[in-house]
Amino acid sequence: MPCNSCSHGNTESLPMPDKTQMIHVNGANGLNGSANGINGANGASGRNVQLSEAQHKNPYGPRASDFLNNISNFSIIESTLREGEQFANAFFDTKTKIAIAKALDAFGVEYIELTSPAASEQSRADCEAICKLGLKAKILTHIRCHMDDARIAVETGVDGVDVVIGTSSFLREFSHGKDMTYITKTAIEVITFVKSKGIEVRFSSEDSFRSDLVDLLSIYQTVDKIGVNRVGIADTVGCANPRQVYDLVRTLRGVVGCDIEIHLHNDTGMAIANAYCALEAGATHIDTSVLGIGERVGITPLGGLVACLYAANPEYVKAKYNLPMLREIENLVAEAVEVNVPFMNPITGYCAFTHKAGIHAKAILNNPSTYEILKPEDFGLTRYVSIGHRLTGWNAVKSRVEQLGLNLTDDQVKDATAKIKELADVRTQSMDDVDSLLRIYHSGIQSGELAVGQKEALDRLLQQHRETSRERQQPEAVTAAA
Repeated sequence: MPCNSCSHGNTESLPMPDKTQMIHVNGANGLNGSANGINGANGASGRNVQLSEAQHKNPYGPRASDFLNNISNFSIIESTLREGEQFANAFFDTKTKIAIAKALDAFGVEYIELTSPAASEQSRADCEAICKLGLKAKILTHIRCHMDDARIAVETGVDGVDVVIGTSSFLREFSHGKDMTYITKTAIEVITFVKSKGIEVRFSSEDSFRSDLVDLLSIYQTVDKIGVNRVGIADTVGCANPRQVYDLVRTLRGVVGCDIEIHLHNDTGMAIANAYCALEAGATHIDTSVLGIGERVGITPLGGLVACLYAANPEYVKAKYNLPMLREIENLVAEAVEVNVPFMNPITGYCAFTHKAGIHAKAILNNPSTYEILKPEDFGLTRYVSIGHRLTGWNAVKSRVEQLGLNLTDDQVKDATAKIKELADVRTQSMDDVDSLLRIYHSGIQSGELAVGQKEALDRLLQQHRETSRERQQPEAVTAAA
């Protein structure tokens, strides 16, 4: 299909950009953020890309041939205060909404999207209150493609209005009951009205991946011609896979000159991968929510997307966002909706930078990049090497011995490690357990009561320590009871 409003011609003649995979944490950064996207508000009409030697070392970041790729030129539309309100547990009072908005602004998101002020009187009051905070982020509100909603929205002081209407046969038949002629006519009316107020406007189809492609491209071209800032694609039911996302965004990129936003639900666990592919194909804006909360299982999680994009271009992401704020934001939202941050959560899950297997621990101690694609210090976090288990290795134990300031030879460390593994076969040893054993072992070596391989002597010293500890605890227990 020919391009009517941008400079890159027929999409069928374009070479397919290479797929981005993973990244080594010490590899090169992706394309410099100044190499903007190909079109729309975020970019110019093309790229003159020169890769530095450092960039050549990163085989997973954007490449010179990826001229549509916006991995290093994107904006986040943070929708915790809109999509997130649709999460089953969510109830945000005004104070909580303001706290979340300020935290997201401090993190550095470019846009904050709020629930439609037409939803309720409180929603309207909250929208007006957040607009008056003077945040750096642009404030958007999300409305139905309806003039009544649009009139209410533009009076709240928002910087932009996100207009949406269902275009799939499912929604046209079972939701609003309107045909494409009505949808197009109403979209033009609403967009023209919002534009007349001097604020941004986005038009998005709903359930885009189950909509007719001809219908989609037709309405997107129409709204692009009348000057919409962005068009949106929505995987409303989470049915799309990365290849489908890439193909649809790539096709759309060939027929509109405005920015492209994508809203991805996570019903099949594909939201982050789909967001990444959307940027590869030329999308410019990604909708997220903190911890991914939203309707059903939610949408693209902010932290997960940041982790993915950091891997592709860490320097760009570090310069763009206040990464140490991420844990604070996630804890704030988790408390508000009464959930725990998942243990496997990218970056902030309590296991995210925990290393256990012996071979992993040794390599991590020598060079963290061997098993860490993300640098915990960039997020204000630290790594943890777990050693109180049967998989532990002596190199990890040696590191802990050095941290404790104990003087043991490699053979002695190996001997102590064997005891740790023996005890861990019965139950996992806490760090306190491990530290006590290492101190007892060191004391035995220093006093001459213990030598390498003297298992019975070590057992005797450990038993003496346990008995002494019990004797100390008993008087305390009696005192407490009195």
